[in-house]
Parts: sequence; structure tokens; C-alpha cells
Amino acid sequence: MTTANLLDFDLEGLAAFCQTLGEKRFRATQLFRWIHQRGAREFDQMSDLAKSLREKLRGAARIEGLPVISQHESADGTIKWLFDVGDGNAVEAVFIPEDDRGTLCVSSQAGCAVGCRFCSTGHQGFSRNLSTGEILAQLWFAEHFLRGHLGTTDRVISNVVMMGMGEPLQNYAALVPALRVMLDDHGYGLSRRRVTVSTSGVVPMIDRLGQDCPVALAVSLHAPNDPLRDNLVPLNRKYPLAELLAACGRYLEHAPRDFITFEYCMLDGVNDQPEHARQLVDLVRASGVNCKFNLIPFNPFPQSGLTRSPNTRVVAFAKMLSDAGIVTTVRKTRGDDIDAACGQLAGDVKDRTRVGERIAQQRTVMLRQVPAGVAKEG
Repeated sequence: MTTANLLDFDLEGLAAFCQTLGEKRFRATQLFRWIHQRGAREFDQMSDLAKSLREKLRGAARIEGLPVISQHESADGTIKWLFDVGDGNAVEAVFIPEDDRGTLCVSSQAGCAVGCRFCSTGHQGFSRNLSTGEILAQLWFAEHFLRGHLGTTDRVISNVVMMGMGEPLQNYAALVPALRVMLDDHGYGLSRRRVTVSTSGVVPMIDRLGQDCPVALAVSLHAPNDPLRDNLVPLNRKYPLAELLAACGRYLEHAPRDFITFEYCMLDGVNDQPEHARQLVDLVRASGVNCKFNLIPFNPFPQSGLTRSPNTRVVAFAKMLSDAGIVTTVRKTRGDDIDAACGQLAGDVKDRTRVGERIAQQRTVMLRQVPAGVAKEG
């Protein structure tokens, strides 16, 4: 008999499931709290549920997380978990502790179809979308593991960023219920301002998210003009900058924050020149989108053929944006010693689509097509 994994349900879905068992809605709320607030794995742990209900649940449902393949802890306190999602695929989640917050970076897909040149995950190709339960299992496991690890009953994870493996907005049907569980006061009770979805720019889904479940939005920008972004972020060929920035403006009408975060990976000689900074200033001013920039030092991996911008150039780039009145930060690299930093989430996943070969071909084309005045990388 097939049983339902209760991690797959938001509260409304769990209420509907309980109704099929002949149970009232308040039982769903009890179940929801036991699973997400207390980390229960077995129905016998749920002491305030009637024995008859627990027997029904044992026959019809389960609480099933993801098997942990490995766990690595960095010298800076960052922890990376590799989870098995079957068929030779694995996904990663990363916990980043800071003085005023605990952030979990969560994956939404096994692999990624977008193929950004500077992202290790994109070089794997795409395998499949994760289910709602597989997305939530990363938070469920990490939160309750960390409570035990730290010897506390208080909430450890205060922020969730959908910045792990995959493009979240290309897995929209599973993403939104997962976000609702994160936000639900009976679940993890996170603020909309502390849950961030990062996208490479899936314009129609940005609009839908603004209507369905607005949370903080981060956009992987990485280039100030369409020719360069076409090469760095292939999705730009479908949704160019003008369309993307217009969608960002619409999203702000619903967003819990009054700005969009633009992520910008600093690539030596590719997108880090003074003229690129000037173009970015002109781009955001023309769009009217209230934003801040998060400059990300690139984390090199051999297949990319790219290198990190020198720190002096990153600082100079940030100053040009700041002097133009744009709030700009430089992301502190974390977890480098365990390959847990931005763009390095890869796991041990098969390259199912010969993406390495295709990227090499794209690189040749890119070197021929870099716009005039843009330095070619070595």
C-alpha cells in the first residue's frame, strides 16, 4: 500500500488529507506542529493524538526525510549536507551561522537546466525537480539536527534562501507549498522578509510568485547588458534585461521588502571593469527598480575556465556603485574549505546531458563575441 509522505503537504494539504481519514482540521494542525516544530519522525511520539488516529496514520502515512550521504563542517562553522534523492542524484543544503542569524541555503532541483557559466551545478545538467517534501526535508532535517547539535530547543534557522542547486521558479508547483510551510506559524514561522527566492530571471514565474506567495526576491544579474548576459546566463536569451527589470518592478508592488537584491558574480576580466559598473548604474536608474547589489567573489572550478576578480577590483567596483547611490555589499565567502560556497554546490551527480562538452563550445563562441571594450578572460 502506498503511503503519503506528510512532508509533502502544506497545512491546507494536510487538512485535506486528514479529512480523507475522517478527522477534523484541528488534527492537521496538531500533526503539522509535531512534524515541523518538534521534528517528530514517528506517530507514537505524538502523545496528544488519539491512539485510534495514530493507528490510522501508521497505515496511511509516513514522515520520510532524505538519507544523508555526508556532512562536512567548515572551520568557520558552515555545515554542508549531501542528501540522496535517488537514481544516482544528490542535492546539497548549507547552514551558515552568523552572530545575528542562522541561514540555510536550500536546493530545489537535482542539477539545473539554466547552465550559467560560472555555476558548478549548471555544469552537471538537469536531472529532475524535487518534490515539496524533498525541499522541506532539507530544512526539517537541518533545523532539528542543529537543535540537538547545539543543545537548544530554540529555533536555530532564522533565514532560508532558495539559492542551492536548481532554479526555484522552474519548479514552481513544488516551491510554493514549501514556502508556505516555512512561513506558517504552525510550521517554521519565518518572516516573509527572511525567506528569499533567488532566480536567474524566469519572468512569468516572478509575476506569479508576487501574486501567490511574495517573499524576498534575489535576481542573479551578473551582467549589465544583454550580449554579455546572454553568454553568462543563457536564460537571458528568452527573458532579456528589459523584461526582467520590468518584472522586478512589478514584484516590488507585492514584496515584503522595498528592494530587489541583484546578485553579481565577479569574474576576472569578464564583467568587472569600470565600464560594466557604469552600465549597471545606467541600467537600474533607467528601470526605476529600487535595488541593492550583492557582489559575489567567484569560486573557481576547473570546468568553467573563469577566475575570481582580484579583491582590489571588487572593492573599486563596489565603490562605483555605492558612489552612485546604490546600496552595495560584497558577500563574505563562507565554507570554501568544504566546497560549500556560492556556485560550488554540486554533489556527486552524473553529467546526463554532456553539458561539459556544450559549455566548452559556448566558451569558444563567447570569446569570439565579447562586446568591444570588454576584456577577454585568460
